Amino acid sequence: MEAARITPVELDEESFRKIESTMLYVEEARARAERAAGEMRELGAEQHLVEATEQVCEDLGELARRYRHRTYFAAAKAQTSF
Repeated sequence: MEAARITPVELDEESFRKIESTMLYVEEARARAERAAGEMRELGAEQHLVEATEQVCEDLGELARRYRHRTYFAAAKAQTSF
């Protein structure tokens, strides 16, 4: 019995589902860190702890931006070679 072959379109669809899932986790982590920084500030946490958590928010935002650019906006190698 021959194994079912996955078409390139099906492979792309599955890949983009994985990308969307990963992006969701990154965004959820960024949102949690943002909430945590606000809560820490309200509780009067030490400034360096609040700043570190705020930095994580920025880092996760930048990570999501780079990931989007490397996936959704990047040209496949087959499209850039002659």
